[in-house]
Amino acid sequence: MRIGILLDEGRGPDALVRLTDEVAAAAGDGFASAWLPHIFGLDALTALAVAGSRVPGIELGPAVVPTYPRHPAALAQQARTTALALGPDRLTLGIGLSHRIVIENMFGLDYDRPARHMREYLSVLSPLLAGEPVSFEGETLRANVILSTPAEGRIPVLLAALGPHMLKLAGKATAGTILWMTGPVTIAGHIAPVITEAATAAGRPAPRIVCNLPICVTDDPDTARAAAGEAFAVYGTLPSYRAMMDREGAAGPADLAVIGTEEQVATQLATIAAAGATDFVGSIYTRNDTRTRKFLSEFASDANS
Repeated sequence: MRIGILLDEGRGPDALVRLTDEVAAAAGDGFASAWLPHIFGLDALTALAVAGSRVPGIELGPAVVPTYPRHPAALAQQARTTALALGPDRLTLGIGLSHRIVIENMFGLDYDRPARHMREYLSVLSPLLAGEPVSFEGETLRANVILSTPAEGRIPVLLAALGPHMLKLAGKATAGTILWMTGPVTIAGHIAPVITEAATAAGRPAPRIVCNLPICVTDDPDTARAAAGEAFAVYGTLPSYRAMMDREGAAGPADLAVIGTEEQVATQLATIAAAGATDFVGSIYTRNDTRTRKFLSEFASDANS
């Protein structure tokens, strides 16, 4: 199982400088990948193009770009430009539907027929990422586009997929899935079987399953779990994540966090790998947490070697 790290979204006028330092630190610490949330701060692809162009080697990706606010041709153009800045085979494009409360209440768009929207979105996005022209007319999207953006290697897509329809689509049409708030019981019993079966049926390689969870190495698990519950409480209210927590038997996000001593956390990571995750991305959520960073860096160096 490859080990990556979640980057800080960053605020303030020096956000890109600090992000560049973070990417450099992630590469220096032996992480295989680094992922930048795309929420309401930095535009993740733009920020990764800037920071990643100054730091070689490490895989970078947004986690994840919402599709509804962007035409797939615009996203393909931006992703190909970012890939050009980073160099060959460094960018992995994480995309997702986001949530109804975000798309309708915040953006004022119609969160209609999400599964069809994503199928049609990928029908336009995937060929454009590969440098091919697109002429497509669907029920939710239309496109007649050819991009002249220079291509720099392949740009695999990971789809944030939790429900069976989206997991089947991810297996059939993308390189895999990138998860959040989804634990090992759910990966083993739901995520991995559904996406792998779909990929096999489509004649595609085994899918990548990127498990992204909060992590804290500590001798005081109760305090760390309480902090996780407070920091990530909102995710327990979003229906897609709530469904995964119910599958896991988790009361809330705190129950999904990877918490304990070095030995206990290593055991939990081994369980996640055995469940079928190909990657673990750690979200270090406590401030100045050098112990967790040191452990995860050492674990990454062993796992990625």
